[in-house]
Amino acid sequence: MLWEVFRYFEHDWISKYWIDPIFHFTYYGFDWVKPWPGDLMYVHFAAMGVLSVCIMVGFKYRICAILFFLAFSQIFFSEQSRYLNHFYLIWLVSFILIFIPANRSLSIDSWFNKKIRTDFISAYSLWLLRILVGIPYFFGGIAKLNPDWLAGYPLRFWLESEADTFPLLGQFFTEEWFVMFFAYSALFVDLLAVPFLLWRRSRIFAYAILVSFHLLNAQLFSIGIFPWFMIFATLIFFVPSWPRVLKRFKVAKKPKSKITTLTKNQKIVLSLILIFLVVQITLPLRHYAYPGNVSWTEEGHNFAWHMKLRDKDTLFMEFTATDPSTGRSWTVDHDEDLTARQESKMSTRPDMILQYSHFLAEKYRSQGYEDIEIRVDITSSVNGRDYQKLIYPNVDLAKEPRTLLPKSWIVPLEN
Repeated sequence: MLWEVFRYFEHDWISKYWIDPIFHFTYYGFDWVKPWPGDLMYVHFAAMGVLSVCIMVGFKYRICAILFFLAFSQIFFSEQSRYLNHFYLIWLVSFILIFIPANRSLSIDSWFNKKIRTDFISAYSLWLLRILVGIPYFFGGIAKLNPDWLAGYPLRFWLESEADTFPLLGQFFTEEWFVMFFAYSALFVDLLAVPFLLWRRSRIFAYAILVSFHLLNAQLFSIGIFPWFMIFATLIFFVPSWPRVLKRFKVAKKPKSKITTLTKNQKIVLSLILIFLVVQITLPLRHYAYPGNVSWTEEGHNFAWHMKLRDKDTLFMEFTATDPSTGRSWTVDHDEDLTARQESKMSTRPDMILQYSHFLAEKYRSQGYEDIEIRVDITSSVNGRDYQKLIYPNVDLAKEPRTLLPKSWIVPLEN
């Protein structure tokens, strides 16, 4: 995360995504999370960088872990157009780090406080991290079990566009057999990663395959630190003592396990962690409760590890505001309110379209239009299909509530 903070300063993404925009897309239930005004967002990111260093070296670990989680939560939930799967994973890991005593060894805290110093921690800490790292692999594979991916879409489009980037391998990117080989290889790598990592005999082989997989993804797609994060995070599946062996530290013998009775506070924490894990297992499956193709409706898409499964394009998008009292209608210039990235993301995501419609309604009400109506005419395509209407153009989105229920105003995918 320290490297990510550096990148955000280097490319001035802090201003681009959190300071410059007039309007911010949020997640359902998190409208109250807002970016800091003005240059305070720079201070916020700088603080996250400092907290990252403190967590790495184990200085005031627990306090810094809590502060980092809160700080990262603010940037994560305050702008939905910046949703990234690895941001979500970092958010999950930063939450779990609060409950893991990762400062018990080789840390500044353990150096100054010998009472906490130990070479061993409870197994739950190790398995919590393994579960969190394993979830993107497994559910990323489950998400690929859909007709489009199994037919090689949208992968074939991306491989074709990158054919000239790879001098030797690129010549096969337009071949049908290679597209299908790549698609099914990615599917099985995701589905089998965790079982093969847990089995000692196949662990090194599985890790080598995953490293190759992530390095190739890093070259093919612009997915930030995600491949590198997963390469290093996947090491959690190896024997916990391997870093000490690698650095020629003396590895202490594992003490005999003692049967202990959990305290009341420990039971509460354990219960909260179990609830947290149940949520993480059910969230990726919630899209099955919605009608239609999740890549089209986007209902249940976020927080579900649907990675690189859709290629969407919008041919035409026009918002229209109508004043019923006069019958006057006019076309909305959304360039006044949104950045180019926000427009691009919103143009294929119904929930964001609804959010912006509500924003427009409030904007015009403040200008004296008491009963304003907002409609949108939008034509889109997903994974190479023919273009079609995404939203019913006759629906007044200003009056449509924002809920987690299926949205009846989304036009069903035709094929």
